[in-house]
Amino acid sequence: MSSTEPAARRLQDCAVLWSMGEIRAADVVTAACDALVAGLDSPALRILAARTRAEADYAVPDLLPPALDELGLTFHPAGGVAGQEAAGQEAAARALATRMPAGELTPRELAFRIHQRFGHELPLTEQLANLDDDYDVLEYGHRTQTQVDADVTAEALRLAQHTRVPTEPTDPPT
Repeated sequence: MSSTEPAARRLQDCAVLWSMGEIRAADVVTAACDALVAGLDSPALRILAARTRAEADYAVPDLLPPALDELGLTFHPAGGVAGQEAAGQEAAARALATRMPAGELTPRELAFRIHQRFGHELPLTEQLANLDDDYDVLEYGHRTQTQVDADVTAEALRLAQHTRVPTEPTDPPT
């Protein structure tokens, strides 16, 4: 893994999470700043990183897609066309899954958000939706919350391990 890959992954994850309304535009600007510090660089990324938190809400929609494009990353807009929508949903599910091992979501919160957002319709997240159902019947079933938490954690790690970004960013246009 290159030294810039984690920053590229975080920026792309933040982009898809912002697109689906999970995080604020200011979080995207912070990820852009972190990406610059980590060694990623492009003209649009610099412009995006220079936005203030107050400017983020109106600047991110216009600046994020070209910044990702210059870095060779993919932007998954909410409500894209059919083929792109599935890829965007999978990217969003993977980005959400990375938040649980990072301590930003509990296993129960992850399962609930995945189930709420995708239901049982996205094959990639079917197991997490089923596990959210398991939480709902803990008092009637034979499983404990610790067991369900462990299964959610294993599934989150499986989803989060999928590489979604190039190992080296592309050179910025000159």
